[in-house]
Amino acid sequence: MLRLLPFLLVLLAALAMWHFSSRNLLRQLSARSAPLTDPGLAPVLARLRAALGVPSLPVFVYAEPTVNGLAAPDGRVFLTEGFMALYRSGQVTAEEIASVIAHELGHVASGHAKRRMIDFTGQNVLQMVLVGVLGRIIPVAGVWLANLIIAAIAAQLSQRDEYEADAFATALLIKAGIGAEPQLSLFARLDSLAGGRGAAPAWLSSHPETERRIAAIRANVLRWTAA
Repeated sequence: MLRLLPFLLVLLAALAMWHFSSRNLLRQLSARSAPLTDPGLAPVLARLRAALGVPSLPVFVYAEPTVNGLAAPDGRVFLTEGFMALYRSGQVTAEEIASVIAHELGHVASGHAKRRMIDFTGQNVLQMVLVGVLGRIIPVAGVWLANLIIAAIAAQLSQRDEYEADAFATALLIKAGIGAEPQLSLFARLDSLAGGRGAAPAWLSSHPETERRIAAIRANVLRWTAA
């Protein structure tokens, strides 16, 4: 039992860290956001609601200048003010905004916030094991290698979630009569609109390569429409 104590302590610490981080994020989002009420988006939001069979969608605008969307642990969906600025300037269409909302709803529907909590705690335990083992085998580079392995695992798990949310969004957009083209057209130029994703290798990135996401969406459309 004593041998397991360090792992249990790491597990409890990771759960506490996740809980604190989630609560802090929710407070920040609530303090700096307002419900999405843009009249130009009302028709596409109505289509999404009808396709989902729900009376309302918990979509908010977060006062942040970067271009992003996110799904909060409590089920709310947020678009940044940076995204809304692109829409108001005509660089992004209402249907493309709907595709972003559909993607974030995919994260909510798939329970990714809860899954990430489990992944996060598991990664902390694994990191502790790897640091202990590799640190003994490779005294200088062991810790660095252990952190690199954990970062790669975390990236792959995050990319899996992104593909799942993309697939949900595609299915929802087709059911809503909007279709997948707005999703594809936005992805085709999202990197330039968002100012680039950075130089991290694809296997260390939290999001899949844009070309791979587009290919996966097209494959889903062909499979579903053929059926």
